[in-house]
Amino acid sequence: MNSVQIIGRLTADPELRQTQSGISCCRFTIAVNRKFKNQNGEYDADFISCVAWKQTAEFITRYFSKGKMIALEGMLRTGSYQDRNHADVTHYTTDVFVNNVEFCGDKGGNSTNNQQQPQQQRPHYDSVNDAAGNQYAQELQQAAEQTAMSYGNLSDFEEILSDGDVPF
Repeated sequence: MNSVQIIGRLTADPELRQTQSGISCCRFTIAVNRKFKNQNGEYDADFISCVAWKQTAEFITRYFSKGKMIALEGMLRTGSYQDRNHADVTHYTTDVFVNNVEFCGDKGGNSTNNQQQPQQQRPHYDSVNDAAGNQYAQELQQAAEQTAMSYGNLSDFEEILSDGDVPF
């Protein structure tokens, strides 16, 4: 299984680029604090290189900027390439290919109110501080309330008191 989940801050504004065939792409780096303090009593950070494609890339470049907290899920990819100036030198790369992205806090460290979406509707617009984002969040809330699961009448079921009564 190849799954990566990261929460951190963007080190720079992500830039949207397009391939020759018109597919959107953006590369960005996330600073993630380590769990433990170093000898100076400070937290070190890891700088993780990430790549997003298509609508996810467009969403990231529109709603995220340098210093903003971001939560993402993706998969780890490794690669290599030959140095242009030195044919005998190979460079190795490790990137997170982003599948899903969510807001997880603002620049001041206050967390936002997240709305969950079904998996197929990602990337997330959980709580954007503009009119379109707020309207989208309200529509999500209304849809969630309309599709809320109803337990109905539970009197048709009997309580099982021991595992010996279970047929499996």
